[in-house]
Amino acid sequence: MADDRNAEAHMDVDALYQEETFTDRRVGAIRRLTPVQSDGSRDPARPLLFLGQAEIMTNMGPVPINFEIEATDLGTAVAGFGPAAQVAIERTVQQIQEMRRQQASQLVVPQGGMPNLGGPAAGLGRGGGKIQLP
Repeated sequence: MADDRNAEAHMDVDALYQEETFTDRRVGAIRRLTPVQSDGSRDPARPLLFLGQAEIMTNMGPVPINFEIEATDLGTAVAGFGPAAQVAIERTVQQIQEMRRQQASQLVVPQGGMPNLGGPAAGLGRGGGKIQLP
């Protein structure tokens, strides 16, 4: 594990993509990733990839959403943007709701245990809860 943190970052020459961004400046953006060879020429052995980007507003501010769009060309990617974004947004909303449920279900116990909240041992039977000096 320590080796992973100290490993030198290097790019895989066999997995290079050229990136282009298309946007309508209203709903979101589509990134087209074109596979290229090490000399920058198109690699016909690998398919084009299309990635959608959008934002949803939450009470904590905007949350970026990234998702893959199944398409072979830009026109198909534009047509598939809406349905793919809807699936990604629903998945993200479910993840946020699950995180909220997990946060709400966690009990926070102060260090030293829970304070005694009542009864004679809490001092209610000795002077009505007033401060007592030693």
